[in-house]
Amino acid sequence: MFGSFAFYMPILLIGIAFLASAIKILREYERGVVFTLGRYTSTKGPGFIIIIPIVQQMVRVDLRTRVLDVPTQDVISRDNVSVRVNAVIYFRVVDPQNAIIQVEDFMQATSELAQTTLRSVLGKHELDEMLSERDKLNADIQDILDTQTDSWGIKVANVEIKHVDIDESMIRAIARQAEAERERRAKIINAEGEEQAAQKLLEAAQILSGQPEAMQLRYLGTLNTIAGEKNSTIIFPFPTELGKMLARFTEDDGK
Repeated sequence: MFGSFAFYMPILLIGIAFLASAIKILREYERGVVFTLGRYTSTKGPGFIIIIPIVQQMVRVDLRTRVLDVPTQDVISRDNVSVRVNAVIYFRVVDPQNAIIQVEDFMQATSELAQTTLRSVLGKHELDEMLSERDKLNADIQDILDTQTDSWGIKVANVEIKHVDIDESMIRAIARQAEAERERRAKIINAEGEEQAAQKLLEAAQILSGQPEAMQLRYLGTLNTIAGEKNSTIIFPFPTELGKMLARFTEDDGK
């Protein structure tokens, strides 16, 4: 009997090993790409599946969203400013068959493509656009990556530019530029205020010139304002028309 048990023991062990390699359990977010004698036959899962050992091989593919951190890239902007930029990409596998067959390592391929695309897209924009239009740049990079990786069975869900690092010397230059821009705006606003004030004064002068009595009332109102401030000295405005009239009287007397 012992000899019979020793005879069947290897067969039993081989059977257990066969079943262990034939039975596969795939989680809800996993799929199995099955190859039979090296040729693709099906995509299975999730749950309990059986494959034929040696004849069939299975490659597991995770369908969950992956986060890819793009390493920092040196970029020269369109206005010749050197910056260092890094980003993060969110993508997932939507076609396990293409992700395994069409590309050797879809993670590395997506990472390399993301780096080159990041440099290419940002190099077409100026520094101000990189700092103020990140949403637009994120959308442009996402569209390019999504188009390029579509044949690999990958869907790029989102792209986010994390940091745009600038040299210290360039930061000082940008600060000087911003200060000059603020001074320019202040001068323009001041000039516009002077223009509006001059326009209003011209309109007021035209209205007052229509009625000489109105000018006299304006003089009296000004005197009342000065007297109300408890000043010891009152400056009475001398009408220019009166000066002209006196000048004409002087010329007439001389003749």
